[in-house]
Amino acid sequence: MPNALSLGKLAENMKPRILVVGSLNLDLVARVPNLPQPGETVPIDSFIQSPGGKGANQAVAAARLGALATMLGCVGNDSFGATLLTALRENGVATTHVRIVSECASGVALIGVERSGQNAIMVAGGANLCLLSSDVQRLEHLFAAADAVLLQLEIPIATVAAACQLAKRHGVLVVLDPAPAPSVPLPDDLCAVDLISPNQSEAESLTGIAVADPTDAARAAAVLRGRGARQVVVKLGAQGAVCCDHRGDISHVPAPQVQAIDTTAAGDAFGAALAIALVEGRSLAEAAQFACAAGALATTRCGAQEAMPWRAAVDELVAHCPHS
Repeated sequence: MPNALSLGKLAENMKPRILVVGSLNLDLVARVPNLPQPGETVPIDSFIQSPGGKGANQAVAAARLGALATMLGCVGNDSFGATLLTALRENGVATTHVRIVSECASGVALIGVERSGQNAIMVAGGANLCLLSSDVQRLEHLFAAADAVLLQLEIPIATVAAACQLAKRHGVLVVLDPAPAPSVPLPDDLCAVDLISPNQSEAESLTGIAVADPTDAARAAAVLRGRGARQVVVKLGAQGAVCCDHRGDISHVPAPQVQAIDTTAAGDAFGAALAIALVEGRSLAEAAQFACAAGALATTRCGAQEAMPWRAAVDELVAHCPHS
């Protein structure tokens, strides 16, 4: 199949085919007045259980944005796993290739969200760590049939690398969200993806450059492109995003102004929207604008998958952006 980077706009009756290789977690979310400091105890305003995991969030976002989304991952043979699979199916995500494992429990994320919308997250990988390179290699046909493959780092790095290699073999667009921030340098083949999209802390972890504003982000993006990434988009939250395209040209895309109440999974909405817009033939800056709108809308609702925006709402917000 042709490289998704050069597909141009899809025919009107076609939907982007998005393959997500990644994590599924049940999120245990505590809303608090403020995130506790070391040794501090704070009261909880409310507590919910919510389907999440960066991979599953991206899959739900892709489906709500109009793509044919397929999830490749692992859950435990437990009630959490059943909940996670049901949530995906209810959102139209294909789950045939989510493997149920008995050797460990489903992944769990403990999330604290303060009233400002900022969050802190702790993750127990569980069954996500059972997704092996061999699992993706025997499903090569899924990669061959995809328009884009979305990857994150909540599954083993070797598995992410294997998925990346399969996508490249078939000329499929690879979008890597390097989250959570890696504690060791990324392998060369994961730096050399079609598009890498870190947030501020992840960009600092990858490059050593503290990213506080678009100028810092541009410097970090240039470093990542120098390490082999074809294109780079650095997410800056309320400041929007900084793009470095395949020519090395830098642009800053502002974010729509919204009333954020929960930033959980905003980056996942961003990543799915970015991939879909590129497959549809938009320029990198146009794709980033679409992604900023999706990410912004995700912050206006609580939870992870529940907050993933629908296509009509994203299109409407983009239409009303000053730079649309």
